[in-house]
Amino acid sequence: MTRTDNIWCWRSTACPAGVVCSRWFPIPSPSNWPPGCWPACAVDGFYAMNTAFTTEAFVDACLAELEAPKPGNIHVYADGHGATMDDFIRSARAAAPALCRSGASLGPRIRDAAQATWDAVQRNTNIGILLLCAPLAMAFESGEVSSSAIHDIIARTGLQDTRAIFHGIIILSPGGLGEAAEHDVRAPATVPILTAMQAAAGHDMIARQWSSGFQDIFNKALPVYTEARKRWPDRQWAALAVFLHFLSTGPDSHIVRNFDAETAETTRQQAEALSNRIAAAAHPQALLTEILAFDSALKTAGINPGTSADLTVATIFAYSLSAHLAGSRR
Repeated sequence: MTRTDNIWCWRSTACPAGVVCSRWFPIPSPSNWPPGCWPACAVDGFYAMNTAFTTEAFVDACLAELEAPKPGNIHVYADGHGATMDDFIRSARAAAPALCRSGASLGPRIRDAAQATWDAVQRNTNIGILLLCAPLAMAFESGEVSSSAIHDIIARTGLQDTRAIFHGIIILSPGGLGEAAEHDVRAPATVPILTAMQAAAGHDMIARQWSSGFQDIFNKALPVYTEARKRWPDRQWAALAVFLHFLSTGPDSHIVRNFDAETAETTRQQAEALSNRIAAAAHPQALLTEILAFDSALKTAGINPGTSADLTVATIFAYSLSAHLAGSRR
């Protein structure tokens, strides 16, 4: 228990002390608890509340990302790359319980969520999402969704968890995953996950987030999403703005792995041009035909900016978790 603000006592009718409070009360100071309340009740209530909210927020972030017409990726306007919207919806719902299991460490969350995904759809739909969202879920449980909180969680992740994370990656076998010169996920982990991610940060966008405490998400993408939500209340356009932000500042790691750096750079430039046109437009809806034409061209070429999509989910998830914590402190 690290939170020091308020939580809701969820045991409104089943309190072991026979107390019906059903209200917010400060923790962890016993002097502030209602008469007869006891610590175990507060802790149980805290974890139960966290699991329910985090699970809902994770699935909702996945659905929000799917609503956006993200060029080259799967969305409500068009399937692609042999995958459907249903694959991603089922994956989100299957992975959520393990990913958002309160009290679990990083390794089991990622490994078990990956296994649940495989059992549900028999394909990799979300390993990048799981790698990004598991630390965010843990940060929420600590009461602080921030770069420093993420860094602390990752920095204290040991070898046992690292092995479980590697196992989760292997279960879903991301497209284009080849042998690495050092810290290959197919070999037994010999260093903590932070060291492994630092070694890959130069060529992998997700590894860069793990190495930096998700600074690209907190310092760049969250402001993009927040501003877009103010400008265009429909969240699909805010999600699209974040997706294009990552794709235009890439290169997208998934494209590099499956094609090459040149293809990724060409796609980055195209995304940057589209992002600039959307920013200058009164409303993105006016450019939907152009957006979907770019989407079709990328899919015809087999180009999928999957890492940018993963980072979009993580940004929306971070936004929801942060907003919830801010609201609980008012």
